[in-house]
Amino acid sequence: MNEPLVFLNNQMVPASQAHIAIYDAGIVLGATVTEQTRTFHKRPWRLHDHLDRLFRSLRYVGMDIGLTKEQLVGISQELIEHNARLLDDGGELGLVHFVTAGEYPTYAGMSGRPARTTPTVCIHTYPLPFELWAKKMLTGTHLITPSIRHVPPQCYDPKVKYRSRLHFYLADLEARRIDPEASALLLDLAGNITETSTANFLIVERGTIVSPTTVNTLPGISRAMVIELASKLSIPFVERDLQVYNALNADEAFLTSTPYCLMPVTKINGTPIGDGKPGALTRRLLAVWSAEVGLDIVKQIQSGVRSEE
Repeated sequence: MNEPLVFLNNQMVPASQAHIAIYDAGIVLGATVTEQTRTFHKRPWRLHDHLDRLFRSLRYVGMDIGLTKEQLVGISQELIEHNARLLDDGGELGLVHFVTAGEYPTYAGMSGRPARTTPTVCIHTYPLPFELWAKKMLTGTHLITPSIRHVPPQCYDPKVKYRSRLHFYLADLEARRIDPEASALLLDLAGNITETSTANFLIVERGTIVSPTTVNTLPGISRAMVIELASKLSIPFVERDLQVYNALNADEAFLTSTPYCLMPVTKINGTPIGDGKPGALTRRLLAVWSAEVGLDIVKQIQSGVRSEE
């Protein structure tokens, strides 16, 4: 089959036939938890870490998917093995798991059948879009702190990776009005830095990596990788509240996210960070991360773009 497969509600189906109901709670309420993994050398990277977090999220929201972690590993590997064959030689896959609360009974009445109130479970892949990150990996990205604030932890715990993300959408929309290439860096209600819509944010101060606390940010798997690499390199790592003042006066700043791993941040609210170029410690972390996965992450992203041209 020359079409990607999707796992949807205990079935493997062609991607063109993978649909969920318009009255699914993921659509009606945004009641969805999710995870995203990526491949290196077309093999999943830290899949077990992501699935462990998925099951913690499922427990928190009270969803029972009737599948074990081991079963999800097997399904994920089967999908990757099939779908990776459809990639170019240099391509890699993003692997997405998402679970909704099932069909919303109030709206499902016209379906002609009882609503399926058990969770909707989907696993699918997509080719990593290297072209979105190629320039920013070399020159750094621009972040804007918008007026939209992060959802406070009193609403739901940020350790859950969820898709109820209208606030992120609005924040990025506001940031792009200022700079079409920028992303939003959200503050909490007290003015502390949290995260972007897709990444953890960290800074470097006098040789120490500083992260916002996880009181109101997702403890990312890629962020955890930075903590591990920092330990191996004897680089101090601390967590504390950060304000925009700290970020603007940092020596370096960067984002961590599964698809591109680590991206330099060279401008916040129009102000250059450090000398306005990717910093030495950021480059060092990327080099060591590349060694861990057995390829040059930045070079892979650049070559992936060239192969499409």
